[in-house]
Amino acid sequence: MENNAKTWDTSYEWKAVLLLALGFGLVGLDRWIITPLFPVMMKDLNLNYQHLGNIIAVLGLSWGVFSIIVGGLSDKIGRRKVLIPSIILFSSLCGLTGLAGGLVSLLIIRSVMGITEGSFGPASVAATAEASKPSRRGFNMGLQQSTFALFGLGFGPIIATQLLNVVPSWHWVFVIVAIPGFILAFFMHRIIKEPKHIQEKKEQQVNHSMKDNQQKHRWIEIFRYRNIILCLIGLCGIMTCIFVLSAMIPNYLTDYLKLSITQMGFVTSAIGFGAFFGQLIIPALSDRFGRKTVTVIALMIGIAFILLFMNTGASPFALFVLLFLVAFFCNGCLCMMAGTITIESVPAALISSAAGTIIGVGEIFGGGVAPSLAGSIAQHYGIETTLYLALIGLVVCTLCSLFLKETAPIRTQKLATSDQELQAL
Repeated sequence: MENNAKTWDTSYEWKAVLLLALGFGLVGLDRWIITPLFPVMMKDLNLNYQHLGNIIAVLGLSWGVFSIIVGGLSDKIGRRKVLIPSIILFSSLCGLTGLAGGLVSLLIIRSVMGITEGSFGPASVAATAEASKPSRRGFNMGLQQSTFALFGLGFGPIIATQLLNVVPSWHWVFVIVAIPGFILAFFMHRIIKEPKHIQEKKEQQVNHSMKDNQQKHRWIEIFRYRNIILCLIGLCGIMTCIFVLSAMIPNYLTDYLKLSITQMGFVTSAIGFGAFFGQLIIPALSDRFGRKTVTVIALMIGIAFILLFMNTGASPFALFVLLFLVAFFCNGCLCMMAGTITIESVPAALISSAAGTIIGVGEIFGGGVAPSLAGSIAQHYGIETTLYLALIGLVVCTLCSLFLKETAPIRTQKLATSDQELQAL
């Protein structure tokens, strides 16, 4: 496909972006469906808060490692060879979760599931970018990534708690949720194409070009850029906040605030809906007002709302609104630090290395270490104390954002113009 508007295959673009968005949405749904079900599962399987944290953590750790490894591998073997097997495998493992009989089997199943979902993530992002016309690439990529939170943390709690009312047990919820993945894999097999640079005729040329780029720019060079270090630390902080809330809020609502299962599902869904809209709106605002300015303001607002949430009683509507706003501002900034700011801070040859490293490390710490730590804190000091861990993560990210260098083209161009005018004087 050419970049020319007359020859661009718009039909394929929208089909591919839709399928990849639905695929990433199912990644989120299969990953997070376990948290609203955990209050029921822990009674049947004799589990505790520490176990919950470890189950969430083991998936995050394997996800982080394999997102770094397979992201580069898909550049060599092709997107289809990663995307289609991955979606079949993580859907199967989601269904298999329903057959788990205890902690050990859950840990094994979820760790392997992290490998498959971590493999799907970077390949799906790359495939979306390749299918998108350059003038629509930013919107398409934001749309594709936003479905993770919408399906997993928005629809997920509602689907889980409503299915519990119509199926014999929680085991069947996992089986039902796994089915759409197999259907989507069929359509991906029929529609998703490989990009030109993976075609056999150009393989040697591409490999040679990649080798040249590696010689000119070593991976370690990404740490020469201040924004990369700040985004790396900041992303660990904000992912700690988001993943601790996502993992612990269902039990916090039922065990501490004594909400019903249905009320818990309603309130918890605010995380997904808030994240979805935040990932669409916050980056768009940064195009106009600057990355650093929008990120700092949004994070400060997020801190205010999480403090309000921590001091709100058992009022489902108020809790929903506050949690929606926390997720809106936090996830919008996560999208910025993991993607836009990182990509704009390094040379083109280092974009994949920088993004892969930051996302991988953020996932390992925020999605792996933090939930396990939260589980330990909940077990020893009470489920309500885990909210302080989320707050600390958000504060760390805010402090890092204060020292970011502005990367938005509209702001950097103005600065460059001002410098030239000053020099002329």
